[in-house]
Amino acid sequence: MERIDSISGMTLRRFSPVAALSLVLVFSGCGQKSDSGKAAPAAAHQHHEHVAPHGGTAVVLGHEEHHLELVVDAAAGKMTAYVMDGELEQFLRVPAPSLRITASIGGTEQVLELKAVANQATGERAGDTSQFEGAAEWLKSNPSFDARLQELTVRGKTYRDVAFNFPKGNE
Repeated sequence: MERIDSISGMTLRRFSPVAALSLVLVFSGCGQKSDSGKAAPAAAHQHHEHVAPHGGTAVVLGHEEHHLELVVDAAAGKMTAYVMDGELEQFLRVPAPSLRITASIGGTEQVLELKAVANQATGERAGDTSQFEGAAEWLKSNPSFDARLQELTVRGKTYRDVAFNFPKGNE
């Protein structure tokens, strides 16, 4: 390094571009505040949200490995579920013939069975699809409820008893 100036007895030296970039990267997380107002590490603020492509409710499966998007048509009393990847970007076909959701409605458990949907446009068929549908009268008059997905296997990983709220999800 080469001496380039002196201010108030302090010697300034020229840094290489690599050294300067390294310092910027090391200190870029400093100074961030948490909700309590105290400094927090940058990693603590890296929460990201997923946007459900059909405007439905995202239900996380596992540790963000996969998602289920739930869309309710209240007027028709119908729920559609889409099995998706961890980022809610790709549809994932699963071999399940149906999905079962147990909902708590007015202190009573209601079971909703969503059957596999074939789609000629994508080549999906029952037993190899990402879409499931089911209907129930209680969907028409209950815009919010707590529920559990009983079981779903996606790419070899089985998820059981996944709790969520509709329409909040479980993130």
